[in-house]
Parts: sequence; C-alpha cells; structure tokens
Amino acid sequence: MIKGNFNDIQKKQEDLLQMANPRLKEKYDKEIIPALKEKFSYSSLMEVPKITKICLNKGIGDAVNDKKQVDVGVDELTQITGQKAVETKAKISVSNFHLREGMPIGAKVTLRSDRMYEFLDRLMTVALPRVRDFRGLKIKGFDGRGNYTMGVQEQIIFPEISIDKINKISGMDITFVTTAKTDEESLELLRAFGMPFMSKN
Repeated sequence: MIKGNFNDIQKKQEDLLQMANPRLKEKYDKEIIPALKEKFSYSSLMEVPKITKICLNKGIGDAVNDKKQVDVGVDELTQITGQKAVETKAKISVSNFHLREGMPIGAKVTLRSDRMYEFLDRLMTVALPRVRDFRGLKIKGFDGRGNYTMGVQEQIIFPEISIDKINKISGMDITFVTTAKTDEESLELLRAFGMPFMSKN
C-alpha cells in the first residue's frame, strides 16, 4: 500500500516537472539539435550552438536629473522578465552631461536556463506581434562572434507593462548570447527557435 502511494506521488512529481519544462527547451533538445547537427555537419552534439543567456539593458538618460527614473526602469524590467533587475552605474564621469562616476544611469537583467526560454517564448509569440508595422528583425544586429542584439523602442509591447501606469515611453536592448562560432550559425539557431528575421535588410 505504501509502495503504491509512493509510486503515485513520484509519477505526479514527474508530470509536474514535465508540465513546467519550457516548450522551447524541449524544441531545442528534440528538433533544433538534430537539424543543426545535420545542416552544419557537426561531429559531436557538443558542437551544436545554444543560447547561454539573454541580457536586457535599459539606458535611462533622465536619471541624471531624476534618480527615481532608475527605480522605474528596474521595476519595469523586473515585471517583464519575472526576475529582479539591477541598476547600472556610470563607469566614468562626463562633465558635459553632468554625469559622475558611480551614478545610476540604467537597469539590466540577465536571464538563464528556464527563465531565458520562457522569456524568448513570450517575446516571439506575444510581444513582437504587438510592435506597430512590424516587418521582421534586422540581421545586421549580429556582432561577428555569434551574439545578436535587437532594440525595442516601446516597453508597452510587453503585456506585463500597463500603459495606464507609465509616465514615459522608453525602449531597451535585448542581447542573445550564444555559443555559435559564426553569425551564420547563430542566425540559423535563432531562426530554428522561431525568431522572425527579415529575408533582406
């Protein structure tokens, strides 16, 4: 009787873990790895590129005159990602901009593992379709080392942000850091996930 109950509990736990597993993570394991291995003729599964982290960075120019804007930026990134964002501080002083070293000037957050896949899923299926006149992502955002950066002009494309509660429309940069050795491999990786790139730029 006890053994039967234990097996039932174990099965329920496995079912819950299966439900909690991000669908893009499963897609990567089951579909993307075999497809990329065949396309680029990798000799080992370890050679197949993967996304290691997604970084969101928000510069806040108004923070020089109003420090509360940094708190607003941190709060917005926290709402969007579901992970606590942190302040970014100036590394050097620039007198022309009244900027002092160590002054908070933005916010950032780095996503890894399941949260990274969940954010990518929401970005592609919910946020990007809400961009006005969206025609696809530009390919020129690759840095030559397999990483891709895209800009978002309005934070309100994310449903977590209520347009009634914001004082100013602002954007952010989103960087996808991958293990790809070339931009071509990185492009194919992100396309396999479903990133809507333009065919031409």
